[in-house]
Amino acid sequence: MKKRVLVLLGPNLNMVGVREKGVYGDESAESIHAQVISYADKLGMECEIFQSNWEGALVDKIHESREKFDGVIINAGALTHYSYAVRDAISCVRIPFVEVHMSNIYAREEFRHHSVLSAVCAGQIAGFGKAGYFLALHALQDLM
Repeated sequence: MKKRVLVLLGPNLNMVGVREKGVYGDESAESIHAQVISYADKLGMECEIFQSNWEGALVDKIHESREKFDGVIINAGALTHYSYAVRDAISCVRIPFVEVHMSNIYAREEFRHHSVLSAVCAGQIAGFGKAGYFLALHALQDLM
């Protein structure tokens, strides 16, 4: 039976390829999603991607993940830096979470240097663009 992985994406990550191309590149979010799903399949995993600009929708999906998924890759976007609701949701779900950021959050604005999520995630991958999602899939293979 294939392990099930959720890739959970927060606010504005639907705009990758459109916004701040110098930071996020010009490849569309849809193209990256298709590559992540294909890569997961090659690793023997079933992968679902969910993106929302609404904090509550992400919290609901995290709660749902405890019964439907074996692990989660989360790029919470700006919510990474201040959402205690997302942090608390992760902490009450007993499956591994890997935090991913396409950009190096430590080389950007000061407010991005702190993650309130990292303490409740198994690890963090930042600064490798879309490859961060592929690296996170490998990390989850070892954690699930």
